[in-house]
This record gives sequence, structure tokens and C-alpha cells, in this order.
Amino acid sequence: HQVSAPPPAPPTSSAVVANPTPVTVVTAQNAPAPGTIIVTQVPPPQRQEVAIARPEQPSVGHVWVEGYWVWRNSRYEWMAGHWTRPPNSGAVWVAPRWEQEGNSYRFYEGYWRY
Repeated sequence: HQVSAPPPAPPTSSAVVANPTPVTVVTAQNAPAPGTIIVTQVPPPQRQEVAIARPEQPSVGHVWVEGYWVWRNSRYEWMAGHWTRPPNSGAVWVAPRWEQEGNSYRFYEGYWRY
């Protein structure tokens, strides 16, 4: 899952959902489509991914993108960390994040900053 543009402008409409079901793990291959998500349930705490458990770095040009929580199928799912190549040598990954807005939480997609 690689995003190379800043987050989109605020949507004209958003889905607000509550009461997530149990957590599952998502990999880069089955990641949800980007979009604006607002939920009323607080996101789970960030998981600590152990460097020893990471797959071998594919090349010196690859960087590790930490895992993060996404909202999919009416629940929080963990997007596992993964190796990826930046779009150019000066790019810096800005991690996705959840921000509280009143009684809700808005997801901001990660992106490459140049």
C-alpha cells in the first residue's frame, strides 16, 4: 500500500460508524482503498512491531513503513508494516494517523513528502 500524494481535501460527505467488531490483520496486498473515514469508536493503541520479526530488507533502497490501524468491514484492522521503495531518493514517509474531532476520529492517509 503506497500513497504518493498529500491527503485529499476534506470530503463533502463522510460516513460515521460505531461499535467495531473484533480486530483482524491486513497486509499490503489486501489493503483498503484510500478515503476519508470517520468513526465514533476510539482506535486501538498503536502496536509495537519488533524489528527482528520484519522480513529481510529487499534492497538498500527500500524503507520500512510501520503498521497502523485502518477501518474496514465495519471494524478496525491492523495494516501490517512492510518494506516499500520511496518514489524518489528525497521522499520522506508521513505516517497515516487518526485524529480526534469532537466525539469522532478521522483517519488521514499516509503519504510521501518531497
